[in-house]
Amino acid sequence: MHALATVDLSYLFVLLGTGMILGLKHAFDADHIAAVSTIVTRTDSLPKSLRYGAVWGGGHTATLLVVGLVVLLFKVTIPDPVAAAFEGIVGLMLIVLGVNVFWSVLPRGGGATAEEREPSHGHSHDAMPIVWRSMDWRSFVVGAVHGLAGSAALMLLVLSTVTSVLAGVVYILVFGVGSILGMLFFSGVLALPLFLSGDNARVQQSIEMLAGLASFLLGVLIVYEYLMH
Repeated sequence: MHALATVDLSYLFVLLGTGMILGLKHAFDADHIAAVSTIVTRTDSLPKSLRYGAVWGGGHTATLLVVGLVVLLFKVTIPDPVAAAFEGIVGLMLIVLGVNVFWSVLPRGGGATAEEREPSHGHSHDAMPIVWRSMDWRSFVVGAVHGLAGSAALMLLVLSTVTSVLAGVVYILVFGVGSILGMLFFSGVLALPLFLSGDNARVQQSIEMLAGLASFLLGVLIVYEYLMH
């Protein structure tokens, strides 16, 4: 019995360690970086940037957990065409996020609205609830879509390693925590130049445009690969 308990405990540590490491690594996938960049660069507030990264991770983990429970409880698999379609949806989302950045940054009548841009200084108190809801909601939805696209590969790994539904759920949750921590780190690093630039609009707009361009081009590439699949 003691030997069995030792084996189970060792298995648990390996499972949790693997989930945490892979979750951290998963956060730095190119499509995740591109999408979150279009959100984090909309504000020069370091706390808000960190919050958006955490909210993204929450949406990402929520989707993985829902899909994971379905897979683990009902022993279903995600067909390759469906998994490919999820990736195509991510590509479309990246294109939309990139276009949204261009629309809000490029000069046009009236410029960007308070809902689209989050200056840390001189903003209206009346606009804050709208900004909070819109940007956090956007972060959560983007994370959820990414979780949907990443669910197929994760589920294959989970089903090949776990010995019970509980172990699978724990693995997914730890994986999610790892992805949240990874995105928190990235959001903080990305926000530093914006935070240090203060009210330098040129620096802020340049970083936003780079983020939007990267998101748009990566989205086009992903959609192209999906159509050629």
